[in-house]
Amino acid sequence: MALPVLHVSISVSEEIKMQHNMWTRSFSRARLRRGSVQTPIRIRYRGGHTRNYPKKSYEMIIRGRTAHFNAEYDDPSLIRNALSFKFLEKIGLPSPKTRHYRIIWNGADKGVYLRLEAVKRRFFRIRGISCKSLMYASNDSANFSLICPDTGERKRSLFEGYTRVIGTARDEEKLKSFIWHLNTLEGAELYRYLNRRLDIGNYLRWLAGAVLTNNYDGFDQNYAIYEHRKSGKYRMIPWDYEGTWGRNCYGRRCSSEMVRIEGYNSLTEKLLRFPEVRSRYKKLLRRLLDRKFTVNYVMPIVNSLYRRISDDVAKDSTRPHDLSDFRAEPDVIRTFIRERRAFLLRELERMS
Repeated sequence: MALPVLHVSISVSEEIKMQHNMWTRSFSRARLRRGSVQTPIRIRYRGGHTRNYPKKSYEMIIRGRTAHFNAEYDDPSLIRNALSFKFLEKIGLPSPKTRHYRIIWNGADKGVYLRLEAVKRRFFRIRGISCKSLMYASNDSANFSLICPDTGERKRSLFEGYTRVIGTARDEEKLKSFIWHLNTLEGAELYRYLNRRLDIGNYLRWLAGAVLTNNYDGFDQNYAIYEHRKSGKYRMIPWDYEGTWGRNCYGRRCSSEMVRIEGYNSLTEKLLRFPEVRSRYKKLLRRLLDRKFTVNYVMPIVNSLYRRISDDVAKDSTRPHDLSDFRAEPDVIRTFIRERRAFLLRELERMS
């Protein structure tokens, strides 16, 4: 099954501009063709440490809409983000849609890429979700704490680690107020506040998704938080799930017990202190372990993704991994699910 092909055409001067602005938010101009349809686009590099890789990831503005094209350079399977978002959607967490493509750049085959839906206004509109504000957690200061993880000192601003995407400066102040109250209120007063300002059901599904998939990088960054307009409560959206299903964010095999069952960050810690929330989380995890996080449920999704991309991956010379590594990854994922299930079932028995 051949993947759809996207042709990017960019002038020498605009490509040089891209390279000079690798770490900035500046865009270059280019054209995108699919079939016979050509569209002017704006394009720039995206990602963190991956910008230094020989195969880059891109952000494109196409007809006013943002699309992310990930090289998935570290992931031998090329499916971990796609698999994660499909899985998270199935457990009731709105997640970015994904699709694999081949990209041809000025006539040169760049190989297989994963397109990820941008979490912006259209994300909410097509799902019928009313969003008042949206912030990206762009680094590990987005840990819901008063303390900077790098310095161990009080943060200069409680908005550290976040980028506002939708909303106003007032919405930034509201998130800062939420973090302040989270860390200064106690007991029944904190519980009432969190019930009023946080969609706890959504948060526990987000937490369970990160815990099940072993996403160590997903608790203090790589998420989006938005204020639901009708309820006035904060909700979570997952982002960047490449370091999952048995590998870390650099593509290295990792322990299936790396992420503890309680997860991380200050909000999670405070929530799980309340017996009612802890009991609710345990019931959710047990239900997901029984019905969703199983080899029989997940592996058909893995196999479907593999069938879709295998022919093109076999022709992709831009990959740093051997084709044999790619073909072995379903077994890596299958083994991870079995090991992770065993660990979490043991931990459920331990949780009070």
